[in-house]
Amino acid sequence: MHSLSAPTRREAVLLIFVFVSLLLFSRIGYDTTGIKFWDVDKSGASPHTSALGESWRTRITWSSGHVPNTRVVSHVPGWTIFDNLFVLNGTVFVVTDFPSSIPDRLTITSTAVDIFNGEDAVNSRTPGDREMQIISTSQAQRLFGSSAESIDGVTWLVNDPPQFITHYYHWSAELFFGFWRTYSSLDTSINEMGKSILPALRRIFFVHADADHWRDYALMNQWVLRSAFPSLTTEYSYDWEDRAAMGRPIMLDRVIFTDRAAAMHGHHFLSTGRTAAEPSALPGSAHWWSTIRANVIRVCGLDPNVVGDMAQTPVITYISRQEWGRRMLKQEDHERLVEELHKLRDLYGYEVNVVEMDKLSRAEQFALAARTTIMMGVHGNGLTSLVWMRPSPRATVMEFFFPGGFAQDYEYTTRALGMVHYGFWGDEYFTSPDTPEQAYPPGFQGTNIPIDGAVVARLCHERLLLQ
Repeated sequence: MHSLSAPTRREAVLLIFVFVSLLLFSRIGYDTTGIKFWDVDKSGASPHTSALGESWRTRITWSSGHVPNTRVVSHVPGWTIFDNLFVLNGTVFVVTDFPSSIPDRLTITSTAVDIFNGEDAVNSRTPGDREMQIISTSQAQRLFGSSAESIDGVTWLVNDPPQFITHYYHWSAELFFGFWRTYSSLDTSINEMGKSILPALRRIFFVHADADHWRDYALMNQWVLRSAFPSLTTEYSYDWEDRAAMGRPIMLDRVIFTDRAAAMHGHHFLSTGRTAAEPSALPGSAHWWSTIRANVIRVCGLDPNVVGDMAQTPVITYISRQEWGRRMLKQEDHERLVEELHKLRDLYGYEVNVVEMDKLSRAEQFALAARTTIMMGVHGNGLTSLVWMRPSPRATVMEFFFPGGFAQDYEYTTRALGMVHYGFWGDEYFTSPDTPEQAYPPGFQGTNIPIDGAVVARLCHERLLLQ
C-alpha cells in the first residue's frame, strides 16, 4: 500500500488559485448591457452588471412638483419621438410647462378611424382630449399622484387603424419604412453594413389592431418584423384596453409615435402621396435602411457584406404578373420581353430571373431581391421587394404602366433608398425629376399593358455598364 503524503506548498497554492477562480467565474454571469440588435464584436462589453443581479424598474416615483417632463426628441407630421410620454385610461399625456414647445396635436395624433376622402371624413380624424392632452407638471401631479408604472426601453406606438397595415407594401415600404427612417435619424453614423449605436426596439403597441390584423395575406409583414427585431414583443388593442382598465398612469421611456392621418398634414405627403416621405426632412445617414436590410437578409442565410455587391455578376429580375388576372402585360409583349432579357443573358453573362413572387417561398423572395441589380415589373405588390436590393450606381427599378398612368408608390421608395427608378409607357420611359402626375386612366388595372422589350433590354445594358 502507498501512503498519502501531504500536499506541497506549491500544490496548495495552485488548489487555492483554482478554487478562487471558479468561484469568481460562477458569480460574474453574462453581461448583455452592450448588446445591440446587429452583429457586433462583444469583446468590448464591460462586465459591470450581472444578468441575475439586474434591478427591476417597474415604477417611477417623484416628489411633489417634480413630475418628469415629456421631451419631444424629434418631430415631423405623423412621426414623433418622445421621451417620458404618459398614458392614463387610454389617453396620451404630454407633460410640460412649456406647451408652446409641443407641435400641433393635429400633426401628432388622430382618432385613428379608417381613412377616406371628403370633408366629413377629414373632420372625423381630428383628435380631441380623449386622444391626447398637453398638461402642466402641476396638473400631472394632481392627475397621476406621485408615481407611474414604468415601460422602459424603446417603444413603437402605432396609432393607425388596420386599414392599411395588412398589406406588404404599406407595411414594409411605408409604415415600417417611415418608422425606421424616423428612429434612425438619431444615428447619422449608420454605415453601409448597417452598424448603429441605437438601442433595439423593445416592443410595439398596435393601439387599434388586434393580433390578426397586422399580418398580410402573403405572410411577409411578420417575417420582416421578426427578422429585423428578433427579441421584440407586440401588444395589441386588447392589451391597450387592459392597461387602460388598470386606472394607473404609465410612463414610456422613449416612444416613436406614428399616425398615418397626422402625416397627411405634412408638406412631403402632399407632394408625394406617401406618409413615409415626411421623415425624409429629418437628418440621417445615406445608409439608414442598411440596418434593417442586413438583419432581414441575414435570416435568409445571406451575407449582407457580399450579396448585391457590384463585383458580383449583375442580376436582372423580372417579376411577372401574367397569371394575376389584372395589371398584366399584353401576352405577346411579355413573351418578347423575356426573349430580349434572355438575349442579354446569352450575350453578356447577366443572370436573368423571370419569376412570379407568389410561387417562391418567403426566404427565396428576400434572397432573390437582395441579389438583384435591376428589378422590373408591372405596378404591383411584388415590387415591394425592391427594399431588399443593395443600393449602388447600377441599382435600378423599372416599372411598367398603362400609357398615361402613374403611381408614386415604388418610384418614391426607390429614390428614398438612393436607387434609380424608370417608369415605362410602351416604348417610352421617364425618371425623376421628369415624372408625370399621378393618374389611373382606364386600362391601368387591365390585362393589355404594352411594353417594348427591346427598349427595356437596351436600358438594362446601359445601366449595367455604369461603374
